[in-house]
Amino acid sequence: LKERIKELTGGKGADVIYDPVGGDYSEAALRAIGWGGRFLVVGFANGEIPKIPLNLTLLKSCQIVGVFWGASIERDVSHFQRRNDELLQYYVEGKLKPLVSGVYPLEEAARAINYLVARKVTGKLALLTGRS
Repeated sequence: LKERIKELTGGKGADVIYDPVGGDYSEAALRAIGWGGRFLVVGFANGEIPKIPLNLTLLKSCQIVGVFWGASIERDVSHFQRRNDELLQYYVEGKLKPLVSGVYPLEEAARAINYLVARKVTGKLALLTGRS
């Protein structure tokens, strides 16, 4: 993971790392962060809470930030709305491009779920409802 991130960033490391997985991937990703980067802890999908060597934050002059969306909405709705608007604007401008692994009609939801369970999904799956 570290080598691939470095390769994709021309050796400088990632500016921002969004980590919903946790476990061993977290440390590997943090080691690939660039100088002054920001590491966003979003969740622990693999079920393991990582133990991060804090000296990495010193060596990289980076920040580790916890992102708890549910609490953010409850505690400061206006702040959440501003950030959400900003993210949507990035999408409109083409700065954010969601990775969609597959699009399925609602009738094929079971098949889509089977792909998730089999861990064959990278990014998101979309289920279509109604007529287009």
